[in-house]
Amino acid sequence: MKRRLFVMILCCFLTVIFSEPFAEPIDPVDPHERCAVCGMMVAKYNPWITQIHAEGEKPAMFDGVKDMMAYYFNPQAYGGKGNMSTAVLWVKDYYTLTWLNGRAAFFVVGSDVMGPMGEELVPFDSLKAAENFLKDHKGTKVLRFEDLDAEMIMAMKKKHMMKMKKKGMKK
Repeated sequence: MKRRLFVMILCCFLTVIFSEPFAEPIDPVDPHERCAVCGMMVAKYNPWITQIHAEGEKPAMFDGVKDMMAYYFNPQAYGGKGNMSTAVLWVKDYYTLTWLNGRAAFFVVGSDVMGPMGEELVPFDSLKAAENFLKDHKGTKVLRFEDLDAEMIMAMKKKHMMKMKKKGMKK
């Protein structure tokens, strides 16, 4: 009986210890941490930092929702291997800079506010805040996590790369 109780307590303890990194976002982020997708130093862009905590992996950091979602839809392309369906996603509310569950956030696309890598999905904790931002910053629509797809994310990334190529050609 004592042995069984000990094993149960040990299992509970280990579950708590090893699940803790997935429970909360890492804040502050190490100043040398790089975006898992583009390689930029994420700490320079604190308002835009996002994170994915996938089981069995070191938490991945990003310099915006767009790169986080690129990783989410194709983790193997960026050295990830985790099951994204159970991963915890963290984003920051654009106005309050409080951490939000990325799966519950509202995202404005097509606004005149640019992130570190150009056009960005701007996260909010409420539909009202997202709609106000959309009106104030010429956004095109408000999306939920389940509305995001790989094709849209890759189109946003490609658009940024085309702008960068054009800038390079003008020099």
